[in-house]
Amino acid sequence: MANTGDLLITNKGGSYRIQVSGRATFECAPSLRNLAKKLETESFKEIRIDLTKCSWMDSTFMGILAMLALRARKLNAPIYVCNASEQNAGLLCGLGLKKFFQFITDDAAESENGEGAWNDDAPGAPDRSARTVLEAHQTLMNVDEQNIKKFEKVVGMVQKDIDRMNENKNN
Repeated sequence: MANTGDLLITNKGGSYRIQVSGRATFECAPSLRNLAKKLETESFKEIRIDLTKCSWMDSTFMGILAMLALRARKLNAPIYVCNASEQNAGLLCGLGLKKFFQFITDDAAESENGEGAWNDDAPGAPDRSARTVLEAHQTLMNVDEQNIKKFEKVVGMVQKDIDRMNENKNN
């Protein structure tokens, strides 16, 4: 099984499908973050996140899912987590995200040959990846206060890294 996950993101008439394969980590999170940023200014009908082929998720990836969920909530659009394994459902619920998602079993969750694919798989620069990690963990801390203790050190360390990168750019 691959160490890095793959994402296929499609949009058909305002219905987004996100198919996750393998290990969903910070390495594949930037393209999902770009979608979350894009959807901050767009309306959509629903989001379906297909976890059928997802073997595991890290906190950065789940933080980006929380960003999508917050936007969906503002629009009153449903966000479905389809075919989550017990482990993946437990990971999401353990971070207090159950309140945002409708967990369903959906045989039709898989995207149709990438039709309407929205793809942004360009590798991110280190500062872009760091910002993705930072925003994801800040979101997790904002959505559930129990996550503050879990991630405050991560947020502090990543913020220091970003500050150090910015200082190096300015010198």
